[in-house]
Amino acid sequence: MRTPLSYLAERLEPSAKAVRWACLAALVMAVVIVVTGAAVRLTSSGLGCPTWPKCTSETLAPTPAMGIRGVIEFTNRMLTYVLCAAVGAAIIAARCRTPWRRSLTRLGWAQFWVVMSNAVIGGITVLTGLNPYTVAVHLLSSMALVWVALVMWERSKEGDGPAEPVVSRPLVRLSQVLVAVVGCLVVAGTVVTGTGKHSGDSSDVPRIPLDYDRVSQFHADFAFISVGLSLALIFALYAVKAPAPVRARARDLLVVLLAQGVIGFVQFFTGSPEVLVGAHLLGSALVWIAALRIPLALRVRPALPATAPAAEPAPALTGA
Repeated sequence: MRTPLSYLAERLEPSAKAVRWACLAALVMAVVIVVTGAAVRLTSSGLGCPTWPKCTSETLAPTPAMGIRGVIEFTNRMLTYVLCAAVGAAIIAARCRTPWRRSLTRLGWAQFWVVMSNAVIGGITVLTGLNPYTVAVHLLSSMALVWVALVMWERSKEGDGPAEPVVSRPLVRLSQVLVAVVGCLVVAGTVVTGTGKHSGDSSDVPRIPLDYDRVSQFHADFAFISVGLSLALIFALYAVKAPAPVRARARDLLVVLLAQGVIGFVQFFTGSPEVLVGAHLLGSALVWIAALRIPLALRVRPALPATAPAAEPAPALTGA
């Protein structure tokens, strides 16, 4: 059955480089949407548009009476369309590439549905008056989008052959444990956000009823564990003389973790100024990306022979 995408595939022939750039653009936009979402919260603009999907009950866009906060919230909503365009470009590029890599196209569609679901979660967040639990789910959904976008970008640089490990299985397992701990670090960070003072609006928004200092310490504990596991992985990779790109990714994660830790401690002891909180949220996305890239570097996927079918099931997101 002919579809618009199959029609385009008959007329477009993007290069492998063009596909990689399209996938990278989708990943960059996924990170941008995390940062702009943080800007909405830190400027107390979360209810700048008090309803959803319209900005008010009568208008789609903010009115002059709503001021700068309405503009900030509405701008963040409009960036979702830019994100959709980037994801759409990645889907089209993957579909039109010859041979057609169905696994890559599926990852593009996975991004699309994550974006759609997160838009609905964002709407629920507004309609529930910035309930801290829905705010946390909204951020975690954005991190899930970063995850899928990263896997698609990495897969665009590989073939569709079976995964072949470049290190022993224990090191692969260690990298997966590291990703799981970093994931817990990110989740704990959303709990800190829910208990902190930046609720997203200037009104009396409810917070998660937990002690902020204790939750922050819990979050810091995961940071210490993440750093320890990163050091262990680096030493192990050097001991077995793993390929240089693999060791470089492990070092990158350690550097980003340490920088993120410095920002986090300064933020905590200076009363969580908005600029540092925003930088910390950007750092969270970068730490997440750096952790996920390590398992993806511990295996290679050769190109399939030209006569072989290009279809295969979508890979596990950790790349194991």
